[in-house]
Amino acid sequence: MDELINTIREFNKERDWDQFHSPENLAKSIAIESGELLECFQWNNNYDKEEVCEELADVFTYCIMMADKLGVKPEDVILKKLEKTKKKYPVEKARGVSTKYNKL
Repeated sequence: MDELINTIREFNKERDWDQFHSPENLAKSIAIESGELLECFQWNNNYDKEEVCEELADVFTYCIMMADKLGVKPEDVILKKLEKTKKKYPVEKARGVSTKYNKL
């Protein structure tokens, strides 16, 4: 992960783009790119895997950049949130159902 983050940092540094990467702008970019990912499935489930992967890469990249800008490691925030979610969705109540935690 460190190598990936460094590659993204270098890419942005070469282009002097870090000046545009405030947390607010990165959050907007994540939302925009996730919309483009969703667009791949807009009318049916006959999606182009290459296009989906490109949009997914954009979402991942902006998420990694956001974590970097906030000074946190993606692994840490994901694992912390997963622990919290485990408590909201205990296996004995949530297994095999998509019900929201407050209605389990």
